[in-house]
Amino acid sequence: MGQFGEDLKKERESRGVTLEAITDATKISSRHLLALEEEHFDILPGGVFNKGIVRNYARVVGLDEDVWLDRFMTAYQQSGLLKDDDVHWIEFAENVSKNRPEETDRPGQRLRWTGVAVLLVLLSVLGWFVWRYVSNRITAANVHKGQSESSAVLARTGP
Repeated sequence: MGQFGEDLKKERESRGVTLEAITDATKISSRHLLALEEEHFDILPGGVFNKGIVRNYARVVGLDEDVWLDRFMTAYQQSGLLKDDDVHWIEFAENVSKNRPEETDRPGQRLRWTGVAVLLVLLSVLGWFVWRYVSNRITAANVHKGQSESSAVLARTGP
């Protein structure tokens, strides 16, 4: 086992993270995780998948993903197992991610829609209060009008 694998395993163990915990969190086979720690790079699936395995492993353990990815690539190249296909796939994946448009400001967009929702709720509540007020006024006017008519009828007919 080389320096990369030993250091990776020591970091995982020092943080008290088991391989099973990484497997549960990432759905990466424990066989591949062991191959990574033991630097049996020939067992790894190859291409961009290897980088994904290293990134996810580092993320779950709480390590700096970029640092450990660089260390992995150095160890992988030094092992002599890095194939031309792997290099081309890695370059392709990196170019794809570089050419993707940046995502919009999600928190700002969520906040904007939350504001719209709150405004709609406030307008609905205000509309309900206005409707109730107007309904009560109309009802009160009808009752008052009805009492006035009753009084007039009683006044005409007498007791």
